[in-house]
Amino acid sequence: MSTATTPTADHTAHPADRPAMVDVRGVHKSFGALEVLRGVDLQVAAGQVAVIIGPSGSGKSTLLRTINHLEKVDSGWISVDGALVGYRRSGDKLYELREREILKQRTGIGFVFQNFHLFPHLTVLENVTEAPVAALRRPKKEAAHTARGLLARVGLADKADAYPKQLSGGQQQRVAIARALALEPKLLLFDEPTSALDPELVGEVLDVIKDLARQGTTMVVVTHEIGFAREVADTVVFMDGGQVVEQGPPEQVLDRPTHERTRSFLAKVL
Repeated sequence: MSTATTPTADHTAHPADRPAMVDVRGVHKSFGALEVLRGVDLQVAAGQVAVIIGPSGSGKSTLLRTINHLEKVDSGWISVDGALVGYRRSGDKLYELREREILKQRTGIGFVFQNFHLFPHLTVLENVTEAPVAALRRPKKEAAHTARGLLARVGLADKADAYPKQLSGGQQQRVAIARALALEPKLLLFDEPTSALDPELVGEVLDVIKDLARQGTTMVVVTHEIGFAREVADTVVFMDGGQVVEQGPPEQVLDRPTHERTRSFLAKVL
């Protein structure tokens, strides 16, 4: 196990002491001399939706990528459903897990990227069945049956045999959501899922995410869609300069923000 970039485990509570589905504690992350995350704390309960807003460069996407260990933390720790993400604890040190253990953890943490990341040479159905077959060893017939149900759920039952290039951006993003759901994750992460879409296609993707929220899916969503945050979020998190400046219910953060930086940001985007 590599310990070259081993973060220290700070003295705050152990993940098992918290009921949160997502528990981020004192997370720092730098790229060279640039400190992108500066002591971030975030807790999201099971079944809740946390929406992260803030200016470009505030650390939102980097935070999201640390939650499923696409980026390693420099210090602090993250747990999902009570289990440390990417590391095991030994005394006051965290040791990075082997790659296969990290990949296994990621099957429980779905990630929907802003640019879809579909396999262009696979059909829609094949895109959705690929991970359950490869990662979970599901029989192809079973995976295909589940995939068709998920495609119906996102309104694309008639596109199973199409290829990504034959779909609109909104349809491709809905396939990406179905693909993430195919692994039956306990947590879904969305990194600006509508930012690459034409304005008229944004609604169809947000409607799918709203439906997931109504069904009690635990989600962390980075977005610029303030109206969506107001409608769907249980908690809104405003980030700036690599820190959580303010967080709370939408009606508090969006309508009665307590920090001047939050008020300034919202005045520009509302």
